[in-house]
Amino acid sequence: MIKKSHIKIITYKNTHKKHTLRLIATKPKNSYIRPMIEINSKERKLLEKAAHDIQPVVIVGGAGVTDGVIQMVETSLAAHELIKIKYNEYKDEKIELTDEICQKCDATLVRIIGNVAILFRQAEKEEDRKYL
Repeated sequence: MIKKSHIKIITYKNTHKKHTLRLIATKPKNSYIRPMIEINSKERKLLEKAAHDIQPVVIVGGAGVTDGVIQMVETSLAAHELIKIKYNEYKDEKIELTDEICQKCDATLVRIIGNVAILFRQAEKEEDRKYL
């Protein structure tokens, strides 16, 4: 989650001579941000298409995001690269919880559709890669 103290505001004039504000998230001191791969819109569509027939393998219930859920996501991503997470509880906080899972598991969020999040983490070995 980005805190207010980690945002830098830049004001500049654009080509239409109007002032534009740009908010830039800065890295807080003494922290480590894991490098998640960046996917473009074409790759995102390809991953969404591939995830269409996949059933959710991880379900977040009443206990929330526990160490067991994180471990299940880790093993599922290692085996499949592309997984779905279903939220039965904490539906209002699914964006924050998905972001937390992505940071802990070094995964990339493809999309959240309803109460289901699609996560992707590319396999380390090239011969094991199925999607990108």
